[in-house]
Amino acid sequence: KIPDGGGWRAHGRGSTAAKAAKCGPGAKVGYTYLHSAVDGFSRLAYTEALDDEKAVTTIGFFCRARAFFAAHGIRRLHRVVTDNGANYRARDFTRCVEALAGRHQRIKPYTPRHNGKVERYNRLLADEVLYARPYSSEQARRDAIGVWVNHFNYHRPHTACGDHPPASRVPAPANNVMPSYN
Repeated sequence: KIPDGGGWRAHGRGSTAAKAAKCGPGAKVGYTYLHSAVDGFSRLAYTEALDDEKAVTTIGFFCRARAFFAAHGIRRLHRVVTDNGANYRARDFTRCVEALAGRHQRIKPYTPRHNGKVERYNRLLADEVLYARPYSSEQARRDAIGVWVNHFNYHRPHTACGDHPPASRVPAPANNVMPSYN
């Protein structure tokens, strides 16, 4: 997390302001955990910045990600591929995924290439947002992440998608509302 007023990236390593943010009252800032899901076909992405990596937090994230993908016409999940973090190995998370998606597959330990789409997405997120500029607060960085994910999904061309944004590859959502003719 970034302390209010900015951390060492904003003020310079070893500066008085950076030391004050690090050592001042209530200076223990903690971490922000980015949870991300990427659809394998369309490359549509969903990211949330959350305060921990507990199984219950991950289950909530998975349910919100599933709703996000369903709103974009991706209603059937064939399999969910995760790494081997404790939150993904938890029995409750595995049961939730198997109930909602059918199959939960974990990658081979220490082999991030098996989860390549998410790993590449995380690298782009880090290069283009997280460390692209200094932020004055954690909330400013979280806002920038939201703007970038929107840009990634709807505006940024991808070579894997034929130089179109990922949202162009998802099916159009069905409109069940009958038009009214007066």
